[in-house]
Amino acid sequence: MTIYLIFLVALCNVTCLRASRVIVSLFALDLGAPQFWVGVLIAMYALFPALLALYAGKLSDRLGPRLPMVVGSCGLIAGLLLPAAFPLLPALYVSAALFGLSYVFYHVSVQNLLGALTAGDSRTRVFSNYSLMIAIGGFIGPLCAGFLIDQAGWRWAYLSLAAVAVVPVVTQLVSSKLREASRPQPKSGSQQDRKEGAQSLFANASLRSTLITSGMVLTGTDLFQFYMPIYGHSIGLSASAIGTILSMVAAAAFLVRVVLPAMVRKAGEVELLTWSLFLGGATYLLFPLLHDTTLLALAGFMLGIALGCGQPLSMMLTYAHSPQGRSGEALGLRLTINNFTHIAVPVIFGSIGSAFGVAPVFWVNALMLAGGGALNRSARG
Repeated sequence: MTIYLIFLVALCNVTCLRASRVIVSLFALDLGAPQFWVGVLIAMYALFPALLALYAGKLSDRLGPRLPMVVGSCGLIAGLLLPAAFPLLPALYVSAALFGLSYVFYHVSVQNLLGALTAGDSRTRVFSNYSLMIAIGGFIGPLCAGFLIDQAGWRWAYLSLAAVAVVPVVTQLVSSKLREASRPQPKSGSQQDRKEGAQSLFANASLRSTLITSGMVLTGTDLFQFYMPIYGHSIGLSASAIGTILSMVAAAAFLVRVVLPAMVRKAGEVELLTWSLFLGGATYLLFPLLHDTTLLALAGFMLGIALGCGQPLSMMLTYAHSPQGRSGEALGLRLTINNFTHIAVPVIFGSIGSAFGVAPVFWVNALMLAGGGALNRSARG
């Protein structure tokens, strides 16, 4: 029962996150923001996660996951209400930063909680099912965002999402089972290891390789969510069409995660992660060459198969390779690596995109994902 409550919280929160990313990019463009400043706006989502993800993981280990999850969920509501109350470009920047700040505390803690509640094959199944919730939210969020914008306008789109974001807060506050399940994990390892923090985690070769490659998977996923609206807007697609393309990624991720436990038993986590990175890199090369909605949706579906497989695998491997009592810290370090990349790419390539279009953004992600696959393969053997 506790696992299902966690899945409900995850579904609502990720739906709001994915929808807000579509809305904020298109709203900023509608307000007249040039592509460079949209790139800066995109980077605001990643600013606080890059700075605080490691701390969020340590906090989750020390206090237990529940309090960071509740506080993070409340912050998502505030991030959605702000643009509804003040539909101006500065409010979008504050909203994006608030979303990043809030979601990092929730996101690290919920993964830490799921890992603590499971073991072995059960952990593979639960992480896969958790990723299914992310995929469902990733499908519902962009799709609803696009149609809400077209049918009701920006303000009602934000208010509707804020109503959805209330559900996780209420669920976490009233559930005694979640409170009981969220007790801190026992610490292990030397005092010196805990003091060294990220440095001692990076000394673990298996964990180091997993952290780097998982950061690339998340970067590929997040940047597609941000730059597909910009690319779609530049070629004249409607908000509904853009939302549909983004939802195809989530639909494919859902399908591949249904069969993921069987695939893991047959091929292993490392082998699957390697090929998901190669497939994701190949797919990113295609996007700037496509202008038809149907072809873009098919390419999005292929990307969803690749990165939808990579996300849960990277979570499993990060948790499995982390020292006992420091899993939240390792998961936080994973997000730190991802978000520092996530900050640099939009800002740098936002300015390049203003002169040359968004194609370089897609191509650099292709190279990063292919490089991650090569790194994962070399680390394996």
